[in-house]
Amino acid sequence: MSIDDRVTDHEAKFAHDEELRFRVEARRNKLLGLWAAGHLGKTGEAADAYAAGVVQADLGAGGSEDVFALIRRDFDAAGVHQSDHQIRRHMDECLTEAQAQVMAS
Repeated sequence: MSIDDRVTDHEAKFAHDEELRFRVEARRNKLLGLWAAGHLGKTGEAADAYAAGVVQADLGAGGSEDVFALIRRDFDAAGVHQSDHQIRRHMDECLTEAQAQVMAS
């Protein structure tokens, strides 16, 4: 295998890994958004729209911190009692679930 082949293989693996990471994070954010929507009293289309907004929040420069900040702010505004630790723990749980779902698909 030539050096060029190795570079091409490495670049392909990197692109694949990045795509998987993106899909897992997007799925995590959707799961997290649906969880948060439930705590905020949203159902159906309103819950789906909220989850889509959580997915969008991750696309900014702050990444996961933007997602956390959005949920924290919305919970505070709605009087939802969840500690920072509980939100972050649920983010981790959603990440584990998202990884399993993406790998199964």
